[in-house]
Amino acid sequence: MAHPDFDPPDRSLIPQTLWERGQQVAAIVNSRWRSRPVAGLILGTGLGGVARQIQVQEAFDYADLPHFPHSTAIGHRGRLVCGTVEGVPVVAMEGRCHVYEGYSMEQVALPVIAMAALGIETLLLSNASGGLNPGFRSGDVMVIEDHINLMFRREGNSTAIGFRHRAPKSTYDRSLIRQVIRIAARHGFSAYPGIYVAVTGPNYETRAEYRFLRRIGADAVGMSTVPEAQAALFCGVRTLGLSIITNVARPDAPHVVHAEEVIAAARTAEKKVGTLVLQLLRHHATAGA
Repeated sequence: MAHPDFDPPDRSLIPQTLWERGQQVAAIVNSRWRSRPVAGLILGTGLGGVARQIQVQEAFDYADLPHFPHSTAIGHRGRLVCGTVEGVPVVAMEGRCHVYEGYSMEQVALPVIAMAALGIETLLLSNASGGLNPGFRSGDVMVIEDHINLMFRREGNSTAIGFRHRAPKSTYDRSLIRQVIRIAARHGFSAYPGIYVAVTGPNYETRAEYRFLRRIGADAVGMSTVPEAQAALFCGVRTLGLSIITNVARPDAPHVVHAEEVIAAARTAEKKVGTLVLQLLRHHATAGA
């Protein structure tokens, strides 16, 4: 049955070569791991420790998977982990790849295509981002309600491998958003709904850019997530995006941000994201029992 927030999946909007490459990756994974994953996880900056929640059954270095991009960013381990959480089969990326590393949109989206070929129903995305909303604090968790795509790297005739030919009802699953907000409240912290703006990077924003991004409606800014969310949408996969606020932009009292600070802040909030992911999967296991 089609989910009310989504149009039916249309894989014809995904380039055939990309879908075939995703199937090739899935075939290699299936050669060693025969389970069908219910959920896919993409663990961003400073969040590799969330993978410790997984009872690992198989793991693949990105370098050993055909066509797979290799993560070069600090804090990204670079392997695909297969196993279970609360008895739910999952496949997880320990570290993601970014356009600023020199990869095309298609290469960045490939892991999600492979996860869809493996059979995931839900994609859980996490990232570290800079806060634009002055009400945020370092270590807060924002639940992505929607995004603004400013990743203007053109390839061929499109900026996002064909994913912009049709406007979706919603890229991020509204029922999952409501659910994680309730989970956070039950565990004594807040998960704030907000708008994520994606830029290509890898540079941090100027004071003028911070003001501009806030003015156009963004609550947090980062350099990832949108290509993967778009790929999931057109594969018919429900998507939840969780963004850790590692620092808050204050254009009139600027502070120089270093990559090590971003990772440290992400690690302090890692327990919150781990709680949300674990509880979501626990709910899924209970619902499917």
